[in-house]
Amino acid sequence: MFGITRRSRRRRILAQRSIPEALWEGTVADVASLSRLDAEELERLRDLVLIFLHEKSLEPAAEFELDDAMRVRIAALACRPVLELGLDSYTGFVSVIVHPGEFLVRGREYEDEAGVVHVGDDVLSGEAWEQGPVVLAWEDVRASGQGHGFDVVAHEFAHKLDLLDGAVNGVPPLHRGMSFDTWVETFQTAYEALGASLDRGEEPWLDPYAAEDPGEFFAVCSEMFFDVPAELHEHHPPIYAQLAAFYRQDPRARGAERRLA
Repeated sequence: MFGITRRSRRRRILAQRSIPEALWEGTVADVASLSRLDAEELERLRDLVLIFLHEKSLEPAAEFELDDAMRVRIAALACRPVLELGLDSYTGFVSVIVHPGEFLVRGREYEDEAGVVHVGDDVLSGEAWEQGPVVLAWEDVRASGQGHGFDVVAHEFAHKLDLLDGAVNGVPPLHRGMSFDTWVETFQTAYEALGASLDRGEEPWLDPYAAEDPGEFFAVCSEMFFDVPAELHEHHPPIYAQLAAFYRQDPRARGAERRLA
């Protein structure tokens, strides 16, 4: 009953509202990872963005102001990972809070390797709260999805997908036909290899922040999957294969098609 009502409401939104053509084309042209999508995918993404903007609340922090172009850009980057999964994957939260730049989080507790709990301040470009908002820094949103191995929006919304089973542990709810054991072995092997590489003082290809914990590893790999898919496939083909199965997308193939066109 509720699913039918939600579908009916969304159909009405799509029938009654639209994103101006110039605004949409400008957004796609300005974000490299979006421009790789074909016309049919972009049309479906556009519909998702319209519904996302209706169902989620994009809230500027402090005296910061969000215009329509900023809202559409944030929504497009947020909907990109769920293009084949649907917006129902983003349950349990409504708000997306946007700061102009990096923001300070005071009193953050963390536990060191010895088990000692410390309290300190963090300066962040993004954060995803369990049963709470996604928080983003606009200056980092603008830098996201440009083919440089950085996408704070994909990162934070990957955490939201990870949280669907109640824990940020790097294992989101997998689809039927996906092997839980294969997923865990694939990600754990790569996660441990990254940690060992850092311990040896090496500079690995993957962002060292991925070594924080398995949840961050999944989120960082998701960034790479959407922003630099060919490079992720080159360095971590088993990770790429698992993410392609989970997101039901193959962005590396799209990039190849664009290069051949």
